[in-house]
Amino acid sequence: MTTLNRPGAPDGHVCGIDTAMEVIGGRWKVLILWALQEHPHRRFGELRRLLPGITEKVLASHLREMESDGVVRRVAYEEVPPRVEYSLTEDGTRLNAALQPLASWGRERRTAPGREARVR
Repeated sequence: MTTLNRPGAPDGHVCGIDTAMEVIGGRWKVLILWALQEHPHRRFGELRRLLPGITEKVLASHLREMESDGVVRRVAYEEVPPRVEYSLTEDGTRLNAALQPLASWGRERRTAPGREARVR
């Protein structure tokens, strides 16, 4: 995913959040990171089962982008039938650690009294 250059930002990024959002932007990328944290070294079909509702096309596309961004590692084994496994890189693990406060905030918000009034 490429961010268009913005005025005053030679690399197209305004701040660190902007850079991070380029890597995790989209509906499924954070959930892919979570799945690989909870279930390391997963094959494509296993990941798809862990993420109900994601299409093969979207999963394949996001995994390619995340590999290109250096947060997911893809290892292809020379076997018959072919086997490919995905796991987090060190950067992917660090990114998940950075997302933990956001996950805590979401859990607290989901279980807070009066939630129904705030969520539309």
